[in-house]
Amino acid sequence: MNIASFLIDGRRELGLVNEGAVTSITQRLSDAPADMVSLMRTWDRFEGALRALPTARDYALSDVKLLPPVERPGKILGIGLNYADHIEEAGLSRPQFQTWFTKAVTSVNGPFDPIHKPRVSEMLDYEAELVFVIGRRCKHVPAEKALDVVFGFCIGNDVSVRDWQLRSGQFAIGKSFDTHAPFGPWLVTPDALDAGNLELRCFVNDVERQRSNTRHMVFCCAEQIAHLSQAMTLEPGDVIFTGTPGGVGGAMKPPVWLEEGDSVRVEIDGIGTIENKVVLEPETLEGAAR
Repeated sequence: MNIASFLIDGRRELGLVNEGAVTSITQRLSDAPADMVSLMRTWDRFEGALRALPTARDYALSDVKLLPPVERPGKILGIGLNYADHIEEAGLSRPQFQTWFTKAVTSVNGPFDPIHKPRVSEMLDYEAELVFVIGRRCKHVPAEKALDVVFGFCIGNDVSVRDWQLRSGQFAIGKSFDTHAPFGPWLVTPDALDAGNLELRCFVNDVERQRSNTRHMVFCCAEQIAHLSQAMTLEPGDVIFTGTPGGVGGAMKPPVWLEEGDSVRVEIDGIGTIENKVVLEPETLEGAAR
């Protein structure tokens, strides 16, 4: 199943996406959960009803605005150096242990919404990634059972401000600028794909920059969950970025940074596409202190 969060006529709804059409979960189930995390928490109750829903064209996909599948995650975590070619282009050694960083929840962005070129940096970069979302509260999950706690997979762009990322040993700020975590376009349930064998591509202005397969991860999704859950409780709605392959702009010689007007498209077979245009960061944010 492809499960989306979307906006239509000012209303937030959940829906099933199939061949350019959206079947509204919100309208067809009278007691439907209000958002994706609520659906995850009540999945055992609603899964059967969702799978029994007839495919209906309540809306054309082109008529809705797709939102981030989870608009306010509890946690956003990203693994670094998880593809061999990216490790090589960074001039680093294959890590013995998994390397993790956080992205602020205020970096969340929609799958087709603009990303900001910061006013404080010229070193704006892209990272095409497979993303998964935790569906069950869990701790100390063995690798062989880890995928049982995944609610769905989607596409992400771990947008990175390289000078802010690399000026210290802590990546968090350089990974957390507003709008720098676009993901979507929807969540694909684990039964519908093989997360360990998915083709991934990234294009900047229709020019291919990245191409790989998730089978080339150093640490697979199950190993990531097993590792993280030794340290922290994972909860429904937690968003996990699984690493990027080689081909980032900062590794080009000379580096090629994203500029205003550029468009970044990420595709993963079996999931779909997200695409985000680069715009200048606004002078002020509505409601922010001045």
